[in-house]
Amino acid sequence: MNRTLFHKPHRTAAMTIAAGMLAGNVFAATPGNDPAALAQIRDAALKSDWAWERTADLTDLIGPRLSGSNGAAAAVTQVAEAMRKIGATVTLQPVKVPHWVRGLESATLVEYAGRPAGLSQKVVLSALGGSGATAAAGLTAQVIVVHDFDELKARAAQVKGRIVLFDVAFDQQMADHGLAGQAYGQVVQYRGMGTRLAAEMGAAAVLVRSSGGADFRLPHTGSSGLQDGARIPAAAVSAEDAMLMTRLARRGPLSMHLTLTPQTLPDADSFNVIADFPGTDKGDEIVIVSGHLDSWDLATGANDDATGVASAMAVIDTLKKLDFRPRRTIRVIAWMNEENGGRGAQVYLDANRVIAEKHFAAIENDQGSGRVFGMRTSVGVEAMTQFAGLKAALLPMKAAALQRADVLGTGDLHGLEAAGVPSFSPLIDASTYFNYHHTAADTLDKVKPEELRRHVAVMAVTTWYLANMEQPIGRANVPPQGRGR
Repeated sequence: MNRTLFHKPHRTAAMTIAAGMLAGNVFAATPGNDPAALAQIRDAALKSDWAWERTADLTDLIGPRLSGSNGAAAAVTQVAEAMRKIGATVTLQPVKVPHWVRGLESATLVEYAGRPAGLSQKVVLSALGGSGATAAAGLTAQVIVVHDFDELKARAAQVKGRIVLFDVAFDQQMADHGLAGQAYGQVVQYRGMGTRLAAEMGAAAVLVRSSGGADFRLPHTGSSGLQDGARIPAAAVSAEDAMLMTRLARRGPLSMHLTLTPQTLPDADSFNVIADFPGTDKGDEIVIVSGHLDSWDLATGANDDATGVASAMAVIDTLKKLDFRPRRTIRVIAWMNEENGGRGAQVYLDANRVIAEKHFAAIENDQGSGRVFGMRTSVGVEAMTQFAGLKAALLPMKAAALQRADVLGTGDLHGLEAAGVPSFSPLIDASTYFNYHHTAADTLDKVKPEELRRHVAVMAVTTWYLANMEQPIGRANVPPQGRGR
């Protein structure tokens, strides 16, 4: 990777400027974590719509960006050019990514107790990433409805040759009370583990109730977890259709005609976009700030995760406009393939594992653009006292909360975290995030510019603070059960 590193000792602003001039590079003094400097960063971010403009570019101009697609390739080019334009040092890190393409998808309930002659009912669904295909003409099979893994196992003798539906509802009340991630975790296991179990038990196909709230008859896609050799047809159905099938199954036998024709193509060439803002006397140490560049193919991925990428990009834009130079190198990463493989994160980890200790901290923004209240982190308990200055800088915008956990497990950072790199992620109101997550409705109109400005402010102040801290903050201490994806 291209890195421009500075090794001159950081003593005074005058010495920093002199060192830069001797090297042929004139740059502003590093103001460090002075409260006035932190306030300048915060206030500059709150006045700028640069991140909103980049979000609009990714969504309105490109659209969906699933790994391996033309949209993903265009996004790599667009983000790289935007970061070069503001003066960052850009590296494209090659990544081989899955290339799954959606085909035809339709479903009709063709037999059920009490069905009037000649009538059938359409089911709204979307294939899950990695799904296998039916024959071109589709398949017709009986549907069995289960509500948890225990029920699936109890009905194992009925599974072979049938369509299994997991009807497990997203708990919106949990989401409304600040536990959206936990609510999602409770249901998304059926989209991954459930599909594999059904395949192993001989199911003809598997359906899952959509993993999200706001029951507007929207199917929520996502990765199925199915692999070559066991790719049965798999789809997410809307909550309304899942409930309908549950009611009809109680009346008697229920049959569906299902057509899904996705393709799994050979792996494609793609890239992580890495943009460095070189540091001064601690330039060989790195603070990552990031979001993921790919999105699912149903919509434009505005909240998942164009806003995350754009807010990370805007950190460097904010600092460059202020002419502030960090002590540590700030590295913006637009990760590729977070959604259906995590290969971009793995490639980066493999390339940097031996210098993991040079990664001071890493931030990822990947839970939408709702109101931000501060940061979550996996720094050690003893390091928490070092962030008083950060909290003071964010208090005027009511975003001074700092929550600690042993493991964050954030999408693209889980490997780095397991390698000891303390992780950070914005603390966001995600109560409505899963209304549109992985659906055709994840579009720019769902993003509020004023909230995105707040994201940039929190990200920029936190990144700067980390890049200029005097004392080390230690390493993440991830217990064995917290490791892995």
